[in-house]
Amino acid sequence: MAKKRRKRNVEFKPDPQTATWVKTFHLTVQQRLQLAKWALYILTIVLCLVVQDVLMSRIRIFGATTDLTVCAILLITVIEGTDTGSLFVLIASTLYYFSGSAPGAYVIALLSFLGVAAVLLRQLYWHRSKGSIVLCTGIALMLYEIGLFVVGIAIGLTLPSRLIYFLLTGAYSCLALIPLYSIIYKIGSIGGNTWKE
Repeated sequence: MAKKRRKRNVEFKPDPQTATWVKTFHLTVQQRLQLAKWALYILTIVLCLVVQDVLMSRIRIFGATTDLTVCAILLITVIEGTDTGSLFVLIASTLYYFSGSAPGAYVIALLSFLGVAAVLLRQLYWHRSKGSIVLCTGIALMLYEIGLFVVGIAIGLTLPSRLIYFLLTGAYSCLALIPLYSIIYKIGSIGGNTWKE
């Protein structure tokens, strides 16, 4: 009996009381790739925000310019799908508002609603392709610009005669989607796609 107890005591190895830093923050290869993908998404949005505020805000074509940050946020939302994209658009639109570049707090609701609607439109009616992603994002962008115009009229920040400039900004932003799609799609494919259709 004592021999069995001794044998059991030898076989039993208790868990270490303290974990090392390496063991605590161990990431699998897939987790590292996902982390890299989201870091590159954030870097892309920050780069779009800087280019918009520093360069594109000074360039006016027929009195209008692009809205690159909104392009990037909506494009990432549509590419990521409803599960991840809906949470992303809410967080990104909130951070966009707090960056100081957004026209007002209403962009949080406007971007969140239009981003989720664009994802649902794409997933319900079209297969995942470049054309369907760009088309749904373009529709959301145009509705975003019209929404900005309507809110601007309601709170007295713009005049009805300025509608053409909002529509031109939406059109220029839709054109900017084409090169932006290539960059964001490549980033989105890091770590493989988890979607199934």
